[in-house]
Amino acid sequence: MTKPTPAVNLEPLDRLSDKIQSMVGVLERTRTELARTAEDNARLSREVDALREQLATAENQSAQAQALQVERDQIRTRVTEMLDQLEGLSL
Repeated sequence: MTKPTPAVNLEPLDRLSDKIQSMVGVLERTRTELARTAEDNARLSREVDALREQLATAENQSAQAQALQVERDQIRTRVTEMLDQLEGLSL
C-alpha cells in the first residue's frame, strides 16, 4: 500500500510571487525616477553653469562701471579746475 501524498499548500508561494511582482514594479518605478532625476540634475547643472557665467559677466561689467565712474569724477574735477583758472584769467 502506498502512502497518500500530502496536499501542497500553494498559498504561501502565491503570496511570495505577488510580493516579488510588487518589488519588480517598485524597482522599475525607481529606475524611471532615477533616470528622470539624472536628467534633471544634468539640466540644473547646465543652468548653474550659465548662471555662473552671467554672474562673472555682471561682476566684470560692475567693475568696468566703477572704473568709468572714477574716471568721470577725475574728469569733472579737472574741468572744474580749468574753469576756475579761466575765471581767474578773465579781464
